[in-house]
Amino acid sequence: MQLLIFLFSILFSGITPSWLTDMNQAATAAKKENKLILLNFSGSDWCGPCIKMEKEIFAHAAFEEYAAKNLVLVNADFPRLKKNRLNEKQTALNEALADKYNKTGIFPLTLLLDANGKVLQKWEGVPAANATSFLTLLKNPAK
Repeated sequence: MQLLIFLFSILFSGITPSWLTDMNQAATAAKKENKLILLNFSGSDWCGPCIKMEKEIFAHAAFEEYAAKNLVLVNADFPRLKKNRLNEKQTALNEALADKYNKTGIFPLTLLLDANGKVLQKWEGVPAANATSFLTLLKNPAK
């Protein structure tokens, strides 16, 4: 049984995308891989809609599969609890992203960007009821 679990974890390990926390890294990867960037501003330990979005959209297998093939994911998290506090460098990176893309402090805020950081689409709050609906929005961004 353990062997079966191990084999499944290897087989599906490439499907789950990683969330980056550095926009420069994301831009480099997006250019290299010809992908768009999905930037999400979240309050992981205090923002109810952010937590809902993580559970019902980002953690869904359909989103993970699509994202692994088409997106570079960036999370700018702003936790409030002391135990979840980010280090100074990460806090500064997130604040710089907020200064550029989220001046009014909306949570959650999700942006679809090109590899140069140009905003292609912006969603305030939870953009869709589920992962399937959000994927439709991602695949057909408003012009």
